[in-house]
Amino acid sequence: MTYTTLSLALVFVLFPLILSKALKLDLEKDTIIATIRSIVQLLAVGYVLKFVFNAESFIYILLMISLMILTATLNARKKGQAIKGITWKIAVTLVIIEVVTQAILLGFKIVPATAQYIIPISGMLIGNSMVLSILFLNRFTAEIESSHDQIELILSLGGTPKQAIHGQLKNAIRASMIPTIESQKTIGLVQLPGMMSGQIIGGADPVQAVQFQLLIIFALLTTAALSSILIGFLSYPSLFNERMQLLRKLS
Repeated sequence: MTYTTLSLALVFVLFPLILSKALKLDLEKDTIIATIRSIVQLLAVGYVLKFVFNAESFIYILLMISLMILTATLNARKKGQAIKGITWKIAVTLVIIEVVTQAILLGFKIVPATAQYIIPISGMLIGNSMVLSILFLNRFTAEIESSHDQIELILSLGGTPKQAIHGQLKNAIRASMIPTIESQKTIGLVQLPGMMSGQIIGGADPVQAVQFQLLIIFALLTTAALSSILIGFLSYPSLFNERMQLLRKLS
């Protein structure tokens, strides 16, 4: 694909612009900004990755992964600002997920230990963990807000913070994991995943593309479980003081 043919694809941007204008949705500015940012960011990343792949330096790989984790952390923390120390808790969660998944992938030699494999796979897993973290924090804070009186009642009857918040924590974990599990039930029937489709378009053998996609699917199940569970168990103690009292309502 050339830049000329790619520019023709901008016709797809015209549809939301026209519809937003016609229906007075006031989304024209955001649509244009999103389009420009996606072009600039992806082209910049493309050139950076080309340099990193050619260099094959562990330091560059580590820097790219660190940048991914930092960006994901700063984005996900917006939904949990009422939880003390949420920034480092999200960062720790993402680091653990990256270490665990890469240890399995590289330790069992499932993929080669090269930038071409490590960085794209890390990007997919960290990005998925970021989304799951946002889903979890959004549901968790809502659960606590709606069950504030119930939590205080359990505490007043002698329950521990873990017992008092167990139901809300479990509901938030389940809610954040369900989208990943449900999407994988219909994968290949309703949708062809992006990684698999990209490989096929690039000329790869469809069966090999499916094998790589299954690898990502299995890894995503791990990130789905670890993301919400780790953030949940790291976060809930911060909601109580040393007297085991719920600090305040989350808003």
